[in-house]
Amino acid sequence: MTKRILFLMPQLPYPPQQGTTLRTFGLFNGLAQRGHEMALICFREADQPDPAETPLPDMASPLVTLPAPPARSRPRRLLDLAAGLTDMARRLWSPAFLEALRDLLSRERFDVIQIEGLEMAVYLPEIVQMVRGQSPGTLLVYDAANAEHALQQRMARQDWRTPRRWPMAAYSSIQARRLADFERQTVRLVDHVVACSKEDAALIAALGQPTPITVVPNAIDVDSYAASDSPPADVPHPALVFTGKMDYRPNIDAVLWFAEEILPRIREKVPGAHFLAVGQKPHPRLDVLRGREDVTLTGFVPEIQPYIGAADVFVTPLRMGSGTRLKLLEAMAMGRAIVSTRLGAEGLHVQDGEHLLLADEPDAFADAVVALLGDDARRRALGERGREFVLAHHDWAAVIPRLEAVYG
Repeated sequence: MTKRILFLMPQLPYPPQQGTTLRTFGLFNGLAQRGHEMALICFREADQPDPAETPLPDMASPLVTLPAPPARSRPRRLLDLAAGLTDMARRLWSPAFLEALRDLLSRERFDVIQIEGLEMAVYLPEIVQMVRGQSPGTLLVYDAANAEHALQQRMARQDWRTPRRWPMAAYSSIQARRLADFERQTVRLVDHVVACSKEDAALIAALGQPTPITVVPNAIDVDSYAASDSPPADVPHPALVFTGKMDYRPNIDAVLWFAEEILPRIREKVPGAHFLAVGQKPHPRLDVLRGREDVTLTGFVPEIQPYIGAADVFVTPLRMGSGTRLKLLEAMAMGRAIVSTRLGAEGLHVQDGEHLLLADEPDAFADAVVALLGDDARRRALGERGREFVLAHHDWAAVIPRLEAVYG
């Protein structure tokens, strides 16, 4: 049955070029293609396109966008910390957004209202107050991009290992406790929770709320990642490629750990190996890598596929994180051989040695990469089986019906 569905999103979901927008656009576009009546209210970053120049107006009516609130200053975050608030609950708070949301809900009725990510849950109390009174049959759904409290716990554990990172470790430890409370409140307010993986579903269920939880995994449009459609980028070989937003703390940690601890071990046996960290907004912490002949920080690139296609080995050296990594799905869809940490591959239920290689220590990770660089046939076999896995389990055509079942 066709539903009228409103999405609240933290940013314009187009172009879908990184984890958040890959999922939000994939869900939104998939539901629109299935004939549902879609509406969208979201923030728009200054560097994002004019919505009129995207496919979104053909999918959504109404389509409401507001300027993203400015980044919260360090003093403001410290004041929130002292006041007992969690940063994520305030990061996207905007009186203008609240007013636009009130106006929209006063004029329109929806079968489903879906909140994308915990940052948008700050508006849930207002939604509950308005919708429950005038449209009690509306289904409220929270799509959890991560189990955020667990993500902060993992960040804290990793940062406690390095004395200079202890301030951030302490900050994450405090945030983890507060985020658990905020997530618990969010789960209590909605009718249904959607999680990216069984692991995240278990972490959210452990918060102790009876709200139903359904796993709707991350997915991609596999056909758009066909290697033959994406000529390789002009990069040094053998190329070891990692992709992601480079101002995201787990990605920053992964790039530094790989470049400082793993890459030198690889180059002892493969002197020409070159590491490419591909993604927008490289954080100042990565400046220490600039100027190294064996590392490239690309910054923003208009398309990620050419760089993935250029990878001799795709690496995912993540030591922090939650949810599932869309970067792995992209690399498997393009038939790349992958070496990942176990946490990097968490939630995808891939098999070590069948779809990719898993390693958690620098020596083991380096040895796995070196072994693949020396074995073309094995790289091709892993790539072929990885693509088959993604096509069967993580293509939007296979995933969207799971979300429709939640609405049903």
